Amino acid sequence: MAAHPKDERTLVVIKPDGIQRTLIGEIIKRYEQSGLKLVGIKMLVPTEELVNSHYLLDPEWPMKTGLKTIESYRKKGQTPPSENPLEITDVILKNLKKYMTKGPVVAMVWQGIHAAGIVKKITGSTEPLTSDMGTIRGDFTIDSYQVSDVDKRAVRNLVHCSGNAEEAKQEVPLWFKPEELFEYRLINEAMLYDPEINNIL
Repeated sequence: MAAHPKDERTLVVIKPDGIQRTLIGEIIKRYEQSGLKLVGIKMLVPTEELVNSHYLLDPEWPMKTGLKTIESYRKKGQTPPSENPLEITDVILKNLKKYMTKGPVVAMVWQGIHAAGIVKKITGSTEPLTSDMGTIRGDFTIDSYQVSDVDKRAVRNLVHCSGNAEEAKQEVPLWFKPEELFEYRLINEAMLYDPEINNIL
C-alpha cells in the first residue's frame, strides 16, 4: 500500500548564520504555522565529509549548479566568473564546506502533505536578493551571489531545504538515523487530514 501524502518528509538545516542571527525560533515557527509537523531535530557541527556527501548526493548537482549560476549572472547583465559550470561548482562546494563547518547547525525533518514544496516556498529562492518578501530568505537576510563572489565565500542564506520530495528521500537518511525520527499524532492533524472532520462537536 502506497504511503499517504501526509507522510511526506523533507529536510531543513538552519545554517551557521541562521544560528548566529538568533533566528532558530522564528524559522521553526514559519514551518510549524503552515501545518507541517516536526518529526526530527538536532544540533551539530557538520564535518567537511558530511557537507561534501550532502551536496554530491545528486550526481548531476555539479553541472546543474554551475549552469544555474552562469544563467543567474547573465540574467542580471553580469559576466559569470567562469564559462565552465564544473569549475564554478568546484569553488561553490569549497566555499560551502568552509561555511557549513564554521559552527553549529540545526537539522530538522518536517512532515506533511507536499512537505518539500511547502518548505521550499516558505524558505524562498537560493539567493536572498531575489527571494520574495514573506519568505525566510527574503525577510531576514540581504546577501547576493555578486557579493559572495566578490568576498570569495558561500551565499549566507540562513537555511538549506530539500529541493523536492525525491531529493528529501536521499538527504534525510544522510542527516538522521531512523531512531532519531518520531511517529506521533498532533490534534490539529484531524483538521488537516480527516476527510469527514469528525469529533468537533
